[in-house]
Amino acid sequence: MSVSTHVLDSVLGRPAAGMVVQLFAVSATDGPELLGEGVTDADGRFRLADHDTGTGAHRVVFATGAWFAGQGRETFYPTVSLDFTVVDGSAHHHVPLLLAPFAFSTYRGS
Repeated sequence: MSVSTHVLDSVLGRPAAGMVVQLFAVSATDGPELLGEGVTDADGRFRLADHDTGTGAHRVVFATGAWFAGQGRETFYPTVSLDFTVVDGSAHHHVPLLLAPFAFSTYRGS
């Protein structure tokens, strides 16, 4: 399975470059396990995993507060955490984020 993301600043209409993003596998018994971490590129994209992360619950966490603070902008959300379930471990999972200082939206991408 592979997991990627694309973060767009919907207020400025441009990619959210330089944002820290983390991928976790989430287990009810063991808690979250960090699987991947990095920073979005100039196009606001980052590939979180190119390896088998298994099926089940996963979480992508975006460090939105630090990103907005680095631009001298306020935000209501210090982090955005998106939980999703992997059913097909061989499929690619794209988890995009459309971001504004006081709102966000997401969907399952392709």
